[in-house]
Amino acid sequence: MKGQPARANMSVFQEQLGQQERRAGISLALIYAFRMFGLFLILPVFALHAETLPETTPMLTGLALGIYGFTQAILQIPFGMLSDRIGRKPVIAAGLVIFALGSLLAASSDSIYGIIAGRALQGAGAIASVLMALAADLSREEHRTRMMAMIGMSIGVAFAASMVLGPLVNEWVGVSGIFSGTAVLAILGIAILYLFVPNPLVSHFHRDAEVQTASLKSVLKNTDLLRLDMGIFTLHFVIMAVFLVIPLELRDDAGIAASQHWQIYLPIFVVSVILMVPFIILAEKKDLMKPVFVGAIAGLIVAVLGLLSGHDLVTIVTFLVLFFVAFNLLEASLPSLVSKTAHADQKGTAMGVYSTSQFLGTFAGGALGGIAHDLWGINGAYWLVLGILLAWFVIAASMKKPRNLSTFLMKVGNITEQQLLAVDGVIEAVIIREEGVAYLKVQKSILNEEKLSSYAADV
Repeated sequence: MKGQPARANMSVFQEQLGQQERRAGISLALIYAFRMFGLFLILPVFALHAETLPETTPMLTGLALGIYGFTQAILQIPFGMLSDRIGRKPVIAAGLVIFALGSLLAASSDSIYGIIAGRALQGAGAIASVLMALAADLSREEHRTRMMAMIGMSIGVAFAASMVLGPLVNEWVGVSGIFSGTAVLAILGIAILYLFVPNPLVSHFHRDAEVQTASLKSVLKNTDLLRLDMGIFTLHFVIMAVFLVIPLELRDDAGIAASQHWQIYLPIFVVSVILMVPFIILAEKKDLMKPVFVGAIAGLIVAVLGLLSGHDLVTIVTFLVLFFVAFNLLEASLPSLVSKTAHADQKGTAMGVYSTSQFLGTFAGGALGGIAHDLWGINGAYWLVLGILLAWFVIAASMKKPRNLSTFLMKVGNITEQQLLAVDGVIEAVIIREEGVAYLKVQKSILNEEKLSSYAADV
């Protein structure tokens, strides 16, 4: 038996975000971006600042950069579960307060050990999963992917802005000022949370946005997902290890003053984003995801080999452009691949494991990259990065071609999974009766949207 059409003469795929959804998406994206901007802002400058601190070694410098990933990794899932019990906003506010306290501790420290403690406390404000859960509370099922994409874009913008602005802000206020400013951003995030983020009518568990413990075993046994988890681990390992040494090279080998590093990073990011776009189109529109993905890993390998081959300005800039074309391409592709690969009703769990792997990669890249730099110098850090990239290339090359599918959620009435699977373009369908929601995997190129819309509940 068919339900009523969701909205007359309009596909559920074509509806726009409502006013409250748009407001929630922008507000949550700002909170997420402020937090990540504060974490990333020291990345292009900290290796230089650390040299001025007593008892500093490259190993401790790497630990200071990466330690937030460790505390973030172990606490993000528990924070998400806690928010299911006591509410999203109190947990987010508490996480931002912890983040601000960590920032102030780092700002007031005149030793590398104090900064390590401050960075660890920053990561302990692990609210990433809670922000996603609140976004799910505040969005209709058919719009959730769009809401999450808005937040995801804010992270990319925060990273690019921090790489360019980090050297400038450091010149104005120093690293202590950067940490203090990060605390201010956290407090501003709390203000946005309570002044602009709507209160959800109901907060409940969302399979597409949160970790379901019952699904963890299945997700962890999925070798295709494990390849992608290894991929994001490696990607963030690489970025942390590389930026332990790039600022030093730009200053010592290329002769660029630290205050001018932004003049190097800005054109590199602009050019790399422009060059990345055609590959994104090829991957998504031409169904060439695997060759583009594996090719991007190969691009990272070539870039690191290039950075190993010479340390003059032209060599560094040339291969950093290639590095960031590949990095940005992989950073954009990996979440899409997880979404395509995970079972329809396990996306939230798969993304939770993926995010944990990302933060562990950040920690390992900082810690092990610092050790390699300590033992074998700048080239030692590059050789370590090259080794893990080669392992990733072999693993990625053996993955199956990903299906060109999209995840979609839809409120449904009294229908069956078999009825949904009979719609052209619906590949997977799982209905959770107590939620009244169908979790779908669809192939949009052949999807009969009109037929699928006719099964949507009138809400």
